[in-house]
Amino acid sequence: MSIRNYLTLIVLVCGVFYSNTGAKEYQTVDIGIDENRGGYLPLDATVVTSTGDTVALRDIIKKPVLLDLVYYECAGICHPLLQELTWAVDRLNMVPGKDFEVITLSFNPGEDYRTARKWKKSYLQSMKREFPENAWYFLTTDSLNIAKVTNAVGFKYQPREGMYVHAGCIVAISPEGKISRYIYGDSFNPFDLQMALIDAQKEEVRPTSAKLLQFCFSYDPEGRKYTLNITRIAGSLILLGILIFLVVLIFKRKTKET
Repeated sequence: MSIRNYLTLIVLVCGVFYSNTGAKEYQTVDIGIDENRGGYLPLDATVVTSTGDTVALRDIIKKPVLLDLVYYECAGICHPLLQELTWAVDRLNMVPGKDFEVITLSFNPGEDYRTARKWKKSYLQSMKREFPENAWYFLTTDSLNIAKVTNAVGFKYQPREGMYVHAGCIVAISPEGKISRYIYGDSFNPFDLQMALIDAQKEEVRPTSAKLLQFCFSYDPEGRKYTLNITRIAGSLILLGILIFLVVLIFKRKTKET
């Protein structure tokens, strides 16, 4: 078999694997993150602060922002995510309100500013250092404005049995509203968040360097936890094995020819 035939076989194998796993799944997935790095938040979207004031996003986004989309009465990953975010921003070597801001927006239109105020008070009180109230916004809004924001950042979720099934991530936003970086996981490294904020300040767009959790884990809405996705991992390992095998064959073929 010629080298060209080997390469053709590799392409066909990759295509078959992608069509049977990734492509098919992507076409049917309606929960997760469809990254829109370099896009912009709709700064004209109106939100309600924890004090009950209605403002536009452009009125509160003045610094680099860490944006997280949750709903406050979530029984799943929202509170662990917020707890980890609280822990991480509490340890940033940056001044809240001066160097950065945090925005938490509920994508449940049934929640109001009173609920946001309750959880804001709880999380700010758990921090060791003084964190200005105007440095972390806990917001609510209506379904129209929720759609504007979630569509802009590619946040896809679905209501199910009185709750929402959704992914968890932090989005770094520039002062001009540009989507700079996505940070995945249910725990956060203060250094990673700090670098994301620095990039956002510079209006720089960075690729997502760690998607392992998103790829290998699926959210189990019944168990309310991330579970290891064996099918995806096994499929990836099989594909990797096939590619290594074909590369070895090509190498042996070239060795014999020389």
